Amino acid sequence: MARLLRTFAADPVPVARALPGEFRQWSRQRYGRKPYLRDKVDQQWNEHLHALIGAPWPCPVSGRLDPLMADIAAGLAARGLGSGRYTYGYYSDAETALCQAVWCVALHTRPEHVIETGVAHGVTSRVVLEALRENDAGRLWSIDLPFPFDPRLHAETGAAVTEQCRPRWTYLEGSSRQRLPALVAEVGQVQMFIHDSLHTARNTMFEMAQVAAAMATGAVMLVDDIGTHDGFAVFARDNPGYQCIVCPSADGIGLFGIAVKITQS
Repeated sequence: MARLLRTFAADPVPVARALPGEFRQWSRQRYGRKPYLRDKVDQQWNEHLHALIGAPWPCPVSGRLDPLMADIAAGLAARGLGSGRYTYGYYSDAETALCQAVWCVALHTRPEHVIETGVAHGVTSRVVLEALRENDAGRLWSIDLPFPFDPRLHAETGAAVTEQCRPRWTYLEGSSRQRLPALVAEVGQVQMFIHDSLHTARNTMFEMAQVAAAMATGAVMLVDDIGTHDGFAVFARDNPGYQCIVCPSADGIGLFGIAVKITQS
């Protein structure tokens, strides 16, 4: 609280703007009346994802993620940074199941245009960029509003992204409401989207709707932390052109969603 007050005194505008959404996210995660989508969890999500994107199963590339995740963790540790849950303020870097989905989608579908929201230490960013390097194709745009309540964390943003990966990376500072509509209009078509920013129903549905308008058949959305609000469930209900999967995190704490565009309707 003392740090928050000092940050507010030094730079009140961004803190004031961020507080309502952060409070909604925090209160929903801790005091929400019910967990969403737990009854919809697909324990075979990885196999079903590969079927939806037309990729072979068992997956021939998934095993290559383990050494990459170990390298990411070692690189962060060398800088005195943690990896995993609650290591970026009260936020978490992407956990291994979500990274597995991101890795396989990026390698199998070979996207030209990838957008993500939310960066933190850049674990998901690094996974995408390593896949794009291996594909020798594609670009990642990352929209990120740095942690508003502790400026000391801003220097850690994207720390996992190596210099070798940065030529294919564009980092856009700001909220998705500020940045996403113009970015979608600029790139024209999005083949892969990752939501890992403010986890409220309102923000999640806004981002998914913006990107869905620029997706063709075969495009994939990966949406983190869908168990604390109904945003992903509402999108799945209202968009029959997408096949949606509810996936458990590797540690069993959270849920993430995958939406694959299967028709143009």
